[in-house]
Amino acid sequence: MAGGITESGEPYSPFVGIVYMFNLIVGTGALTMPKAFATAGWAVSIALITFLGFMSYMTTTFVIEAMAAANAQLRWKRREQEEVEHSDSTSDYSDDDDVVNRGRSEPETKPILSVREYKRSGGQVDQFDIVERVEMGQMASMFFNKVGVNMFYICIIVYLYGDLAIYAAAVPLSLMEVACGNHSCSAGSVKYNDTDPCWGSVTRLDAYRVFLSLFTVMMGPFTFFNAQKTKYLQILTSLMRWIAFTMMIILALIRINKDHGAGRPPVANLAGVPNLFGVCVYSFMCQHSLPSLITPISDKKRVGTFVFADYVLILGFYALLSFTAIYCFDSSFLHDMYTLNFTDNCDVLDIPVLRYFLGLFPVFTISTNFPIIAVTLRNNWKTLFYRDGGTYPWVVDRVVFPLITLVPPIIVAFCTHNLESLVGITGSYAGTGIQYIIPASLVYFSRRHLEPTVGREAVNKHRSPFRHSFWVWFVWIWAAGCLMFVTANIILTDTKK
Repeated sequence: MAGGITESGEPYSPFVGIVYMFNLIVGTGALTMPKAFATAGWAVSIALITFLGFMSYMTTTFVIEAMAAANAQLRWKRREQEEVEHSDSTSDYSDDDDVVNRGRSEPETKPILSVREYKRSGGQVDQFDIVERVEMGQMASMFFNKVGVNMFYICIIVYLYGDLAIYAAAVPLSLMEVACGNHSCSAGSVKYNDTDPCWGSVTRLDAYRVFLSLFTVMMGPFTFFNAQKTKYLQILTSLMRWIAFTMMIILALIRINKDHGAGRPPVANLAGVPNLFGVCVYSFMCQHSLPSLITPISDKKRVGTFVFADYVLILGFYALLSFTAIYCFDSSFLHDMYTLNFTDNCDVLDIPVLRYFLGLFPVFTISTNFPIIAVTLRNNWKTLFYRDGGTYPWVVDRVVFPLITLVPPIIVAFCTHNLESLVGITGSYAGTGIQYIIPASLVYFSRRHLEPTVGREAVNKHRSPFRHSFWVWFVWIWAAGCLMFVTANIILTDTKK
């Protein structure tokens, strides 16, 4: 997520980029959305998710513009460095040397192609072409001051902690539901409590913590090493995701079509809005991964159109998944993890193999992501405390940083497995910073940095459609209002309790 500059990697077509962005955005948040929809009411939910989808699209265009600005600034600095080196090399020549060498070629230290003349894929590169991957952490160091850079890393670290806590709770919860569920389906849809028995005197909560301990033992050690997701693992998890989501939508539609739908969602319930806000923000999160996603696209002429189409597609998918869920199931029986509604309900799905597949689906897909997120968080901790020329002692580097990465989210998962709340809090606070405040700040300060460098006449061809400064201020004000609203709601809720 945060890091330095690297090459863009193997290029791919815009269509493949759309698929990658869709897979990136549609993840764990989508599985918690149906219950949030049922709690807030269908009319409020569709209005809020549409508006938040628009806001996420806007800040996505902000990040793309900042990426182009970062590439332009890197080219300008490189060209300036080349001119300095060329000036130093020519200053070593005496007047006599100049007479002798007059008419000869330029010194060898001068590059054959200048930055403006650099060619890629057979075409001339514009100064705003996105050909180098500049991660958000690098953009923050380019356009923010020291305080801004530290705030960026703190924000992304908090978000990653929330991500890990959600993952650490989702996997054991799914395992517990599969192990302790009603597989005979003789009782139909039953809402269990944590104190209900699972195996003899072992309660469901005990079973959840046993599975959480096993998950920690199996996945935790990856935090102490480097883990990388392979191409084939991505393909496998994406395939499983689409099979599971398609099955859930079709099964819910079949049940509704047979007039067996038990859902009677309210039109509006404002009490459920704060949590729905957090779930929706979390479910539209992609801004932190855009540099890795957008840079390899081979033809970026219509990247803005493709991104817009992707958001429309994702919005339609979320609405379809959530509306089929809230009309298929009674809201009191909707699980935090939507897949669990199909685990022990033979009225919806009476094929045991498929019930197990849906119940264990989050286990396979989320478990593969946990080590990646953990290593990313560990590296961000190292970057936050890094000082030029300094090195960490072996114990700090290999033990302390992995432990402060792994222990907090596991403790949170031991204390609660309420995924709806975990997703809501993560999206409401850290998600607001990453999805709204940071992109708006990046595009605002990148414009200010570039104006004295490239001049006002230079036009960023990847500039956002929302280029007026009004939109930047609108995002900042919206983010501040959201944070105050969510905080006030939490305080009022605790006061009532």
